Amino acid sequence: MKNKLVVWVPSIVCMGIIFRLSSMTGNELQSSFPFFTDFNWGHFVAYFVLACTYYIPLYKKISTPYIFIVIVLLSILYGITDEIHQAFVPTRMPDMNDVLVDGLGASCAAFLLWIWRTYDDRRSSQ
Repeated sequence: MKNKLVVWVPSIVCMGIIFRLSSMTGNELQSSFPFFTDFNWGHFVAYFVLACTYYIPLYKKISTPYIFIVIVLLSILYGITDEIHQAFVPTRMPDMNDVLVDGLGASCAAFLLWIWRTYDDRRSSQ
């Protein structure tokens, strides 16, 4: 039981970091990341990483190609809850465009994971 929960730690940590960043006001974010003028890249990267962390506990439990659909859907679902959370943060507001960027980041991760898994499966079968 303990090992089954440990594999979720990277996902939980990643979701915690996203939650913490979403709890920051716009000014706090800007002062923490002064080199970003547009946070779309931040959304893309965060949800790319989140999708990768979902792959870790799920790759032995869900068959290909369904795992890639599941990790994208889980990432988008978390993105939606993150936007709802932002409705309660001063100077922040929910934005469905952010969810689209989140989904794009997760989809890119899923696509690269699919390529990697396909390559790895072919190499293992030789």
